Amino acid sequence: MELQWSKKVCACGKAHVTTVDEVIVGYGVISQIPRLLEKYGSKKPFILADCNTYQAAGKCICQMLADNGIAYGSYVFPQTALEPDEAAVGAAVMHFDHSCDLIIGVGSGVINDIGKILSRTSGRKYIIVATAPSMDGYASATSSMSMDGLKTSLNSRCADVIIGDIDILKHAPEHMLKAGLGDMLAKYVSIAEWRIAHLITGEYYCETVADLVRTALKKCVDNAEGLLRRDDAAIEAVFEGLVIGGVAMAYAGVSRPASGVEHYFSHVWDMRGLEFGTQVDLHGIQCAVGTLLAAQLYEHIRTYKPDEERAKAFVQAFSYDAWKEELRAFLGKGAEAMIALEAKEGKYDPCGHAARYGIIDEHWEDILKILEEELPSAKEIEKILDTIGICGDPQVLGVSKAQQKLSFQATKDIRDKYVLSRLAWDLGILDELCDTI
Repeated sequence: MELQWSKKVCACGKAHVTTVDEVIVGYGVISQIPRLLEKYGSKKPFILADCNTYQAAGKCICQMLADNGIAYGSYVFPQTALEPDEAAVGAAVMHFDHSCDLIIGVGSGVINDIGKILSRTSGRKYIIVATAPSMDGYASATSSMSMDGLKTSLNSRCADVIIGDIDILKHAPEHMLKAGLGDMLAKYVSIAEWRIAHLITGEYYCETVADLVRTALKKCVDNAEGLLRRDDAAIEAVFEGLVIGGVAMAYAGVSRPASGVEHYFSHVWDMRGLEFGTQVDLHGIQCAVGTLLAAQLYEHIRTYKPDEERAKAFVQAFSYDAWKEELRAFLGKGAEAMIALEAKEGKYDPCGHAARYGIIDEHWEDILKILEEELPSAKEIEKILDTIGICGDPQVLGVSKAQQKLSFQATKDIRDKYVLSRLAWDLGILDELCDTI
């Protein structure tokens, strides 16, 4: 799998760069590890895995190293359900063998996120051997972690090499296969919102990067029916699509090409899980459900017409102090970071609202055109979810109707990113839109 750019200046004016040296996808490509160690001058790699991924691929890698006379250090997390939090990162750092000169992560989301942090803190090169096509963080330079009760993206270090061995990936648990396609479906919303944010706030946007993601998404959807049959083409399409999603984020320098409000639904549900022990599922599954929910809400948005008086009245009546208390009750201590972010961002400022509203009103037809071009109907998305056996009803995830409404309202506070809930707030229809859930 070849990356498209190498410090080439795009029409957008940005030089798109990724620090990934190689993406190796194919049958039996795990056998290339000794070559890669030689390439990087590594004499003693450090293997990071959990008890599941060790059995899936880690044990084979350790045997391969032993057979080639290559010394190695290792740490295998004992947990069957590893959480990406301070304790896990601390365990990895404390068990790291500093005589090792390169890190090999063996796993998917959590292991990769921890491996990237360990790579950054230790200054070692990093190879990730994927064990499931389940999420799009393989090629990103951030780690999705739970810190102080808040789901956050930490700057870490992108992998130097990504290995996707089809013989390993096709044996991933079915739920993780579903999650991978779910994470890809989120790109429908992310690209639409990226374009809308560019129009309303002037945020940077690159059509070339967006089209790279669209092409990968189409290939995934075209092969969706073969995913649960573990067809090689479907497995490869989803894995490559997920890698491209990460590369696109690196090219753009922001997470916009790959995540929008649908990811924020997932973050909210994760935060509640951390704080209150409520039900959580794999990130990609939650993103899939969030994608369908977003598509349904956007369909309602399309029926509205901007009304300046309604918008002004809504903003004047909005009490941020009251909303802060609702956030604290709904999310617990994780709300504090969101409140601190608003103190810096000021998205609820009436003057800022007036400026944004003027742009929205002037470009409403352009916004509707973007939604028409980028977003399939909710029925089409639901059909794809049915194909891979994902129920799109958030109540299956343990999220009640009342909690869905609060989740949607909270999505506007998680990051300084213009998404659907912010558009609804600016239009003065946030409460009306919540009533459609």
